[in-house]
Amino acid sequence: MTLVIVGGTSEPELEEAVGVFIDTGFQLARWLSPFDDADGVLPLRGDGAVILKDADARGIRYVLVHVGPDDGKAGGSHDRAHHRVDVAQLRELAQQLKSRERMLITCLAFGYKRGIPEGAAWVVDVRLLDNPYWVDELRPLDGRDPRVREFVLAQPAAKDLLDNLERTLKDALPHYRERGRSQLIVAFGCTGGRHRSVAMAKEMAARLERLDGVDVEFTPRDLD
Repeated sequence: MTLVIVGGTSEPELEEAVGVFIDTGFQLARWLSPFDDADGVLPLRGDGAVILKDADARGIRYVLVHVGPDDGKAGGSHDRAHHRVDVAQLRELAQQLKSRERMLITCLAFGYKRGIPEGAAWVVDVRLLDNPYWVDELRPLDGRDPRVREFVLAQPAAKDLLDNLERTLKDALPHYRERGRSQLIVAFGCTGGRHRSVAMAKEMAARLERLDGVDVEFTPRDLD
């Protein structure tokens, strides 16, 4: 389970932040202790540096979130935060930190003409690849079709990109877990979100499904 310690520059920001975590399913922690049965959120009041040092000395694992601007306190929540956010970003972060037994990785395909998806931790621009749209027999299809998939994945640049990204993600996942992340969106973008991005996102999802301890889903955002 995840214990989130929240610090803020002002009391209203701190209260609002704690409320967002509670609305997301976290339980309010009244004192500093490990949370084994549920996700907990502890507001950081008083001398934050001393409280955090106490948590470290007791071996309590936590994710530290600071809301608002720098409070100027050495060793405090802003100085040591794993995540520095404003109030508008809190709900998305709370969802990301909410515990899952296994990390969920979403390989998402999108088109730049409809905008970069919110919440994407990684955005991979695959417009460097040759576009199946300009092949008459492939234009009406999408990246789930084996013919489009073969056209995209047969390109050396596609293989290099996938191999390097897969290796980097494997190395990064343990560090995301250490920071309390239970969900990760890897977004692949092309012009329209139908051909290259779909083929690449689907292939990466298939590769990541072989990893232990993670759940993987494939989402083609812009396909009708």
